[in-house]
Amino acid sequence: MFSRNSRIAVALLAGCSLSATAALAAVDAAKAYEARHDQFHTVAGAFKAIMDGLKAEKPDTAAIAAKAKTIEGLAHQIPSWFPAGTGAESGVKTRAKPEIWSDAAGFAAAAKNLETQSAALAAIAATGDLAAISTQAKAMGGACGACHTKYRGPEVADAQGH
Repeated sequence: MFSRNSRIAVALLAGCSLSATAALAAVDAAKAYEARHDQFHTVAGAFKAIMDGLKAEKPDTAAIAAKAKTIEGLAHQIPSWFPAGTGAESGVKTRAKPEIWSDAAGFAAAAKNLETQSAALAAIAATGDLAAISTQAKAMGGACGACHTKYRGPEVADAQGH
């Protein structure tokens, strides 16, 4: 039989263990948020470079193709950037709407559409056909926008000013 002090010690250890687990989960959510924020920043920067490149007096098709490959390389990863428990409920200030997790199939389909559109853009960009690149860049931008409309909330300033 355990003494009263032994029972108190066990209860305190259990409480500390739960607190540590919760703190670790919060740290993981913050890390997941930072990682996805950085990756989306890379995608957005590459897309901006493509669109700016298309408007240039003499577009650099090799640079445009390289940026399209950057997006293609990241697009298939997007669903993995949103593990369960990394939304606003975790305490991170994120634009990720709860629908990402409550409508996981819809989110996966939207991400797959971006993956398909970005692969098409990378393939077309490699040809150097500026008219076709422009058309496909707009289609890929539409895939981004469709996902943003349903799964991204309004701007939220976080502690890092993102």
